[in-house]
Amino acid sequence: MPIEVKEKPKYAIVAAVQLPSVNDVEFEASLTELRELAKTLGYKVVSTFVQKRSSFDTTAYLGVGKRQEIRSFVHNDSGYIEYAESVVNSDNREIDVILVDHEISPSQARNLENEVGCEVMDRTMVILEIFHRNARSRAARAQVEIARLGYMAPRLREAAKLAGPQGRQRSGVGGRGGGESHTELDRRKIRDRIAELQQEIVAMEAERKTQRARRQERQGLATVALVGYTNAGKSTLMRALTGSEVLVANKLFATLDTTVRTLYPESVPRVLVSDTVGFIKNLPHGLVASFKSTLDEALDASLLLHVIDASDPGFERQLEVTNQVLVEIGADEVPRIRIFNKIDHVGDAAMQVEHESALREKYPDGVVMSAIQPEDVAQLRQQIVAFFQQDLVETELFLPWTAQQLRGGIYANCQVLEERADDEGAFFRVRGEAETINKLREQFSRVREV
Repeated sequence: MPIEVKEKPKYAIVAAVQLPSVNDVEFEASLTELRELAKTLGYKVVSTFVQKRSSFDTTAYLGVGKRQEIRSFVHNDSGYIEYAESVVNSDNREIDVILVDHEISPSQARNLENEVGCEVMDRTMVILEIFHRNARSRAARAQVEIARLGYMAPRLREAAKLAGPQGRQRSGVGGRGGGESHTELDRRKIRDRIAELQQEIVAMEAERKTQRARRQERQGLATVALVGYTNAGKSTLMRALTGSEVLVANKLFATLDTTVRTLYPESVPRVLVSDTVGFIKNLPHGLVASFKSTLDEALDASLLLHVIDASDPGFERQLEVTNQVLVEIGADEVPRIRIFNKIDHVGDAAMQVEHESALREKYPDGVVMSAIQPEDVAQLRQQIVAFFQQDLVETELFLPWTAQQLRGGIYANCQVLEERADDEGAFFRVRGEAETINKLREQFSRVREV
């Protein structure tokens, strides 16, 4: 019988500086988000260290006193022994990493690591690592590599300074002459690799657009894209609307690759629903640009479902972040339904009613719901179908008994409202797209002529 080997738990500390321009609510929301990002990476956050400063310490991000405080906690010095034994130090647990809630320079990270005796990851590095682990498709992996290379490039020069003369050594004979320095070589390699990956992404995107166009032309599909803040419940809603087994995990960035499924039960016209990568606060602009193609489903969609976590006190900020990104990628003109999800997570029943009333008053066109309530999902589905049926026409089609083999095409492409028959054939009162109905009429006419 094989012995089960349990993975060693990983423990982390979160550290952050609160600047005067950041209020307490925004600061705490950002810390909460970083803790969630840590959970996605598999870390258990055992403590949070915060400091109010007018600016970041240029040497090591945090002030001297706070760095000493963290060192004492990491090494279980006297001031923290009692607390550490209950949270960190039982069974000889050790802190694996300090997660910093800002992007810091290599010198700041190195100085902080040396002083506290623990690995340091800044916020951008945390997000990049999550992207790297969760990317599955070729396109997503290419985008991840571009983002990581873009993060590394501006740090090479500073890292070379820390390395001393060796980092500035030339590639000429004996390290002298007109050759490139090691740092310049590395930076050029990064630029070349980014250019190569960008060409691959352009080629893959052209192929995807062709496939989508063929698919829609062949099947007459309408398209819906779910967008919104990560962990707002998009994947749960996707599964509820399509009846599919989409990955649902209470983690930030649980999925990066776009998932496409058919609305279920199927409607006329047939509707495709796609999930997209979520957004977070303080996502570096370079990452947004690198992951633009993961949002192309939103650009191509006929309707956006903007999913918002109604239970999050900072949901209005989430809404703003998503709106800003949609503007950046040019998807702000696509028709949109705002969905305030997770209303069932808002306190008790009385609080839920009060919160729902306030949301409906402020956002009269929005949908307040819970993706785990079948009746809420059914109502949303009706609203989606109604959106795509607003331009449909109602008419009657006649199919002679000699052409009953074409009957399936009527039900596949139209909504049959009524069916009756006489001696010559069957009559169908249908609702569908005008172009589709005209094609069916032409097909029936050819059969009668034969």
